[in-house]
Amino acid sequence: MKSPDPRARAEALADLLAGQGDLTDERWRQALVEVPRHLFVPDVAWANPDGPAPGYPVDRTHDEAAWWDAVYSDASLVTQRDDGGSDVLGDGLASSSCSAPGAVFAFLESLVVKDHDRVLEIGTGTGWTAALLSHRIGDRNVTTIEIDPVLAERAAANLKTAGYAPRLVVGNGAEGWPDGAPFDRVHVTCAVATIPYAWVEQTRPGGLILTPYSPGYGYGWLARLAVVGDGTAVGRFPSSAGYMLMRSQRPARGAAFDWVHESDDPAESTTRLDPRHLHDDTDADLFICASTPGVHKRLYYDEETDSGEATFWVLENAGHDGSWASVDYVPGKTEFLVQQHGPRRLWDEVSAAYLRWLSLGRPARDRFGLTVSPEGERVWLDDPINLIGP
Repeated sequence: MKSPDPRARAEALADLLAGQGDLTDERWRQALVEVPRHLFVPDVAWANPDGPAPGYPVDRTHDEAAWWDAVYSDASLVTQRDDGGSDVLGDGLASSSCSAPGAVFAFLESLVVKDHDRVLEIGTGTGWTAALLSHRIGDRNVTTIEIDPVLAERAAANLKTAGYAPRLVVGNGAEGWPDGAPFDRVHVTCAVATIPYAWVEQTRPGGLILTPYSPGYGYGWLARLAVVGDGTAVGRFPSSAGYMLMRSQRPARGAAFDWVHESDDPAESTTRLDPRHLHDDTDADLFICASTPGVHKRLYYDEETDSGEATFWVLENAGHDGSWASVDYVPGKTEFLVQQHGPRRLWDEVSAAYLRWLSLGRPARDRFGLTVSPEGERVWLDDPINLIGP
């Protein structure tokens, strides 16, 4: 095949990201060009392009040119499924990846690192972002934590090959790394359902925590929190962000609907509210999530008949003993069947929260914020004193 010329490919990728607005800082562009991404991607991976295009397998042995194209494209590359228990090209749950460059650099620029800053990274994965940070601020200033010993070993080898040597710790990222505190920045490469308070404790006053935040209801958001110095961290949600959940916070494996059975004899009622709105009005998700904690949503259309009929589900994260609710949408109907089971009436809760969000003028994501304290975390609207939820 034609010589891959990794530097030329990296320059072309940098131009693409700059055109998208994901790469504006020349120092991060230099990192992209000088840290060879191909050294952090295995020979076999599953590519997920940024955008609507479908994913596809890449295998360096069978098609080296396609592998190079994928590595230097704006695609995430799944490198592990089911914590290593499934074939990376199979149907298992993705559990590690080399994230899409556009998301990586938009994320790193939001971190606003300064020379000599000390960064704690949660989730080493392939080691690529740890290498980028090491290039930017020096590997002596980077500590990266990986919970999976196999992934940590591979990342260490990748980093060594690329010429970087940050401190790599095998452990639970939710606990941080107290031996290295205080840190100026905490950079999290996986989503969390709750913000570990250890991160706040280990960040110096004025420091930043940047993490994907996925408490359950909705797609997920990027949380950018400043550590205030009084034991709290406060910030907002600059963008949406869908990432794999941190392993220590991941729900138990198994089908999401294992505990939904007709024999549960659900309570039935009707509603005039179109349940599709609660799925499609994503700006409401943060408000609903804060108002009705511990639930997530799903919407499934009847694909067999293409009738437009759909079922909206609200499920409690508690597992097989959790409450659930469903609403059946049928085109042309003025009322829709509601079924609810368990001690919580989840449709009543989420529909009331949605209508409350409408009454407030449909506030968008950028009006919401988050405060993390020793007592937990609270979402607020416009000002930290305007708390949402129970």
